[in-house]
Amino acid sequence: MKDISQFDRQDPPAQSLRDARVWRSEHGRLQMEMEAPLIVQYREPDTRTHYPKGVHLRFYDSRRTLQTEVTAQKAISYDDQDILYARDSVVVIDYTNGDTIYLEDITWKNKEDVIYSNRPARAVNGNRVTYGDSFVSDAGLTNLRIKRQRGTIEFEE
Repeated sequence: MKDISQFDRQDPPAQSLRDARVWRSEHGRLQMEMEAPLIVQYREPDTRTHYPKGVHLRFYDSRRTLQTEVTAQKAISYDDQDILYARDSVVVIDYTNGDTIYLEDITWKNKEDVIYSNRPARAVNGNRVTYGDSFVSDAGLTNLRIKRQRGTIEFEE
């Protein structure tokens, strides 16, 4: 009975969606595309959306050219605060300058126009690998930076 009563206390999801594909556009121009195997939304005690099986985001410019991709194994969006937290094998690919950035997690504060991580970051661009203590970008992922870089290591294949 004790185990059953704990199950009853958990809030069931308000909605769930499998194999989701969502597009965001402004004035008919595609800005972002999101894919997620599972989206679960809760309303109690606060409104939040879980992406327990990962999320894949693609960002486009005004000519619908792919600019940036973000993938993560898990994510949660705190809808009332307009904050997305993604973790576990986060990868940011910047097609503009060719960087692929590997992170443990990122926090996306849309109202403050910032995406950041205070954990170590590694950026790979061709034969160049750069390590840093943190990562920061604008919310549109057009100005990506590794903070407190410790050096660049070039290697040959």
